[in-house]
Amino acid sequence: MNKAEIRELNTKDLKDRVQMEKAEYVKMKLDHAISPAENTSNLRKVRKGIARTLTELRRREINGQK
Repeated sequence: MNKAEIRELNTKDLKDRVQMEKAEYVKMKLDHAISPAENTSNLRKVRKGIARTLTELRRREINGQK
């Protein structure tokens, strides 16, 4: 999901998405620990997606305080 798509979502949807992506990331890490994943770059993509979503949530929090 790119920045433009993230900015279109409302705050509640972003929070739900963060929880969903974190759960997916933990599952992927556990699966990788048991048997090595073919494409480990997916772990990095999910982690970056979480970071982008959290960044947008923080930006909205800061703009709401001003």
